[in-house]
Amino acid sequence: MSQKTNRAVGIATCQTAFGWVGVAVSAQGLAAITLPQPSKAEALSQLPGSSGSIPNPVEDLDVSALLVKLRRYFEGEPVTFDEPLDPTIGTEFQRRVWVLTRDIPRGQTCTYAQIARMAGSPPGAARAVGQAMARNPWPIIVPCHRVLGSDGGLTGFGGGVDMKRKMLQMEGALVVDQPLLNGFQT
Repeated sequence: MSQKTNRAVGIATCQTAFGWVGVAVSAQGLAAITLPQPSKAEALSQLPGSSGSIPNPVEDLDVSALLVKLRRYFEGEPVTFDEPLDPTIGTEFQRRVWVLTRDIPRGQTCTYAQIARMAGSPPGAARAVGQAMARNPWPIIVPCHRVLGSDGGLTGFGGGVDMKRKMLQMEGALVVDQPLLNGFQT
């Protein structure tokens, strides 16, 4: 999930209805976020090492407001996450995949193959998309839980299939005994 980094970051945490979430911020933007964890210590352990206080982040990143939005999200409220992400993280392909994934609307899903196609990659690149999802340092903000296997299966999520299912149900994207794929397109 989150990638360890040598850049100067500050960290913050909040308790949500699903557990503790950690946030790491660099001077370039949001550097990492954790999926909910049972304890504050576990959320902190998944973040890049802190350099102490939060560095002067980019102008459009209000960490306090982000923590409020995270709490609201896990209470089931529709929330728009528009915080700037640290653009120095990931490869060019990963960043392209993450941008496409960030655009998947709440309540909708798509497949790894659809993301690969939208990224301009050959059909066999679904695995590479899966690897980019596995390295997504901003789950929730870049909603990788909305990306499914080609059969609509709940595969490949760092928080586990149960967490993915709960998040999709909370967003209204998953109805028991009905197909998950609903044709998100850009």
